[in-house]
Amino acid sequence: MMQISIIGGGVAGLCVARVLRDRGADVLVVDRHDGIGPHACSWWAGGMLAPFCEGESAEEPVVRLGQEAADWWQVKTDAVNRCGTLVVSPARDKAELSRFGRRTSHFETVSGAEVEALEPDLAGRFNTGLFFKDEAHLSPRLALGRLRDGLVADGVTFKTEDADPKLYTREGLTVDCRGFAARDTINDLRGVKGEILILSCKDVVLNRPVRLLHPRIPLYVVPRGDGIFMLGATMIESSQKTHVTARSLLELLSAAYALNPAFGEAEVLEIGVDARPAFPDNLPRIRRDGNLICANGLFRHGFLLAPAMARMVAEMIFDNTKPEMMDETSA
Repeated sequence: MMQISIIGGGVAGLCVARVLRDRGADVLVVDRHDGIGPHACSWWAGGMLAPFCEGESAEEPVVRLGQEAADWWQVKTDAVNRCGTLVVSPARDKAELSRFGRRTSHFETVSGAEVEALEPDLAGRFNTGLFFKDEAHLSPRLALGRLRDGLVADGVTFKTEDADPKLYTREGLTVDCRGFAARDTINDLRGVKGEILILSCKDVVLNRPVRLLHPRIPLYVVPRGDGIFMLGATMIESSQKTHVTARSLLELLSAAYALNPAFGEAEVLEIGVDARPAFPDNLPRIRRDGNLICANGLFRHGFLLAPAMARMVAEMIFDNTKPEMMDETSA
């Protein structure tokens, strides 16, 4: 049985561990923290499995590879909600909705009455929208917990240690999935700061993620159930991940209020901020140097692209297949 160590227990590391274990490997996951929690960037993710919406600003591989995600997460965690994504904009910003439609696919244009039928609590607020019926979402914390529990049940070992991936290569193959923490060895990895809010608002019911387009700060609201909503997210070119900015907080809450004024009475349960790992073109990379494989750069697409990246890592190891996202310059 092939022995493989994975450094990093976030969404990338857990997905790689799951796929490698399914291929029969003896897997050890090493992380500086014990279990999942707010220390991980994936803890603060939106959990939107929305490849077609991401096509508005992302490159083609994100859209194509992201279409694997919903089925993968459903099989591995049974935590996927397949309700689609609704995109709307205030009447004054209708040009933003038109632009979004030109840059995306797999949607149907819906009228104000159809918006109301999909989301009754948005009644009378939007004259039109775009409905991406084939998209899905999940609760990141629930999905990560189930994924980790399944790995433990299947014999994967977890070790708490602040490890140097190169040290583990002496004992066999190692996959470095540390995300932004790997910047000490990956020179072209940068941090993109993301800020989110978790709100409690019993007066609003949403059935699916809703994206509110705005020229300054596009907002998405993801229902978590029981009146809990995740609001996100900013994208700031910064590796700082300690505090949310006052401007971001103001704009997120103002956009939520524009979606439904009842959010003005919401309770703020959590404010989250972290640095997403990204390469210059915002696409992930797989790099190999002997027994060390680096899988990194998921940017804002952690849950969307981690299954495809994990599949590529496994195919490279077991099938000697060159990954689509292989970085030849540093292999």
